[in-house]
Amino acid sequence: MIHTAAIRSIFMLVLVCGLLAACGFRPMYGTAAIPSGARVALNDVAISNIPDRSGQQLRNALIDRFYAQGRPADARFRLDIAPIAETKTELDMTKSADTTRSQLRLRSTMVLVDGMSGQPVLERPVSSIVSYNVLGSQFSTRVTEQNARDNAIDDLSRQIEQAVVLYMNRTPQQKTPYEAQAVEGVRYKILP
Repeated sequence: MIHTAAIRSIFMLVLVCGLLAACGFRPMYGTAAIPSGARVALNDVAISNIPDRSGQQLRNALIDRFYAQGRPADARFRLDIAPIAETKTELDMTKSADTTRSQLRLRSTMVLVDGMSGQPVLERPVSSIVSYNVLGSQFSTRVTEQNARDNAIDDLSRQIEQAVVLYMNRTPQQKTPYEAQAVEGVRYKILP
């Protein structure tokens, strides 16, 4: 009887995997999850400058994620990102009123603008929350804080990339008639 139950569970697992593959399921995270058409479309997005040091780091992270084939000469879309707002909160206090843990919150807003019409096509707030240890040494604390900030900026860039890929990878029913005429990997065409 145990043998039959094992065979039944293996059969169910294979059946579920087959059904997921047949329905068009694709994982949402990871580089393999980004379809080739969306990867090509990322090369068609110009990333505007972002003020401050954290903004420069975010822009550089986005450039690394978007431009596998070099920067576009004349991009179809423009990605505008508001200045990054940073909030630091002390979380854990000792009896002597010393902080032992802090939280860093980075927030911004991304706007994807259609270059032809000048209208925003996607607007989304992005945020990342990280925490770090406050150590006895000021140098060690600064290093852990900077590492936490770098991780938060990387998370913001991942969120922005994911939002743009999801926008670019919409089905024809979700696209406007203008966009539905686009051929994968080819520049969008203007309807007569």
